[in-house]
Amino acid sequence: MTQIAKNTAIFNQKEITLFTVPKAFKGHIGLIQKNAIKSWTLLNPRPQILLFGKEEGIEEISHHLGVIHIPNIQFNDYGTPLLDGIFRQAQELAKGSILSYVNSDIILLNDFLVAVNKLQVASFHSFLMIGQRTDVNITEPLDFDALDWDIKLHNFAVKQGTLASIVCMDYFVFPKPLYAEIPSFAVGRGHWDHWITYYARKLEIPIVDTTDVVTAIHQNHNYTHLSGGRSAAYITGEEAKQNAKLAGDVHVANGSVATWKLTPLGLKKRNSLSNFLSFMVDMPRYAKLIKELNPNTKSRV
Repeated sequence: MTQIAKNTAIFNQKEITLFTVPKAFKGHIGLIQKNAIKSWTLLNPRPQILLFGKEEGIEEISHHLGVIHIPNIQFNDYGTPLLDGIFRQAQELAKGSILSYVNSDIILLNDFLVAVNKLQVASFHSFLMIGQRTDVNITEPLDFDALDWDIKLHNFAVKQGTLASIVCMDYFVFPKPLYAEIPSFAVGRGHWDHWITYYARKLEIPIVDTTDVVTAIHQNHNYTHLSGGRSAAYITGEEAKQNAKLAGDVHVANGSVATWKLTPLGLKKRNSLSNFLSFMVDMPRYAKLIKELNPNTKSRV
């Protein structure tokens, strides 16, 4: 058993359900999705994993990894999967009470489950767990049979990776029945993730930032699958604009604020000052992100 596994094995945690909507398993995006979903199967204890959609390769990878494939989902007029039905089906199919939507290019290590377990035993009636990702360049299949693959990958991400802006959220952990009903957002387009956080704030549900204790590894990739690229996905495209309309008056600032922080020393309540300082520290990352998305677009914070 690796050092990470020794430190993070959980024997009393209830089963968590991870769900996602993969793209087609082709080329580089197919490679990194295989890396990501394989890492989920190696979490201890192993979670229930649901893969939604009909894209090429989803059925095959589901059989290969022994995870559940749900092909019957709804799409918008552009052929993009809609998240409302996916979230609803995930809750219906989940064996346990805790779910997590995770983007299909995110590698998870067992520190993720440790954080979830700490929130489960906290005195929260409900919660939303989020955190920043670490961006890394990975172009080859990972060798999950290698000794201490998780420690080596963690060290590689820490040394070679770049922490993304706090507005980039790639995983959401929450208990039933939270988010059983959400607007019909298009997956992979902007604004829906900030709505998720803002909605929890409106309900006065604790939003816990686990960046300090969870290394969520995002494998960098391009956006050649979408006409207009990354900018169209998050700002300029019609689907991004539709998502913005569904989200209402949710800006990236009020849709990214955590009210608690999980640190190696435990849970800490956040206040307006600590959130302001976090945004100030993050401002260079946020400005860089906006420039990458669209140099001509002013941020709406």
